[in-house]
Amino acid sequence: MNLSGHSCDALKALAQATKTRSTTDNPLSHGAHDMMDFEAARVKMVENQIRTTDVTSHSVLNAFFAVPREAFVPEKLKALAYVDNDIEICPAEAGKAARFLMEASPLAKLLQLAAIGKQDAVLEVGAGTGYTSALLSLLAGSVVALECDEGLAANAKTTLAELGYGNITVTSGDLAKGHATGAPYDLIFINGSVEEVPASLLEQLRDNGRLVAVKGYGNSARATVFVREHGAFSENVFFNASVKPLPGFSKAKEFVF
Repeated sequence: MNLSGHSCDALKALAQATKTRSTTDNPLSHGAHDMMDFEAARVKMVENQIRTTDVTSHSVLNAFFAVPREAFVPEKLKALAYVDNDIEICPAEAGKAARFLMEASPLAKLLQLAAIGKQDAVLEVGAGTGYTSALLSLLAGSVVALECDEGLAANAKTTLAELGYGNITVTSGDLAKGHATGAPYDLIFINGSVEEVPASLLEQLRDNGRLVAVKGYGNSARATVFVREHGAFSENVFFNASVKPLPGFSKAKEFVF
């Protein structure tokens, strides 16, 4: 089943048809999140978390109705898939920062800000387990999902294939370097906050292409859109967006003599 190109009505029907997947022994849901109605939780997420933050795009709303968020979180956390919070998908290890699935409300606002067209070629930077990749695939023509953690990339590839998202290519590599092989892109979507946006990513935009990112950390972070026009780049700031950071985007430390 390829989910790209479906009408809004078809996406709504898909949301209604998506039912609970059976699982075993989850202490977070009293040992039985197989009893949880994920489809109902998904509807509540859209109505109570996303619509209430000024997200009005029908295509964005229908994408969130259609994609089963619970399929992209660790088994033991599936009962928390629809809470209004970030979800840890990979714990911190020696030399590696923890990774998170972005909470739905800021993610929806960023996707709406991106103004994605049905023919757009998109590079997603920081694919994680593939949830945002799936959303993007319903909004765009094609998606390259770039992930620096090979384990996460492998999981994303498997999950997306099992769910039938056929217009996504998952690849692993340095996030800050992007994926020049697939360039140029109409949209580059950075799936987390960054301290700076490297020129190497901006150069992978086609003319009139845009890059959407959250610049800064914590309460000072801002949703920002870069647009390439005739070889030059403009930068516009839109709204506050406190989301978890992606690794590899810190500014180089300056030495003071």
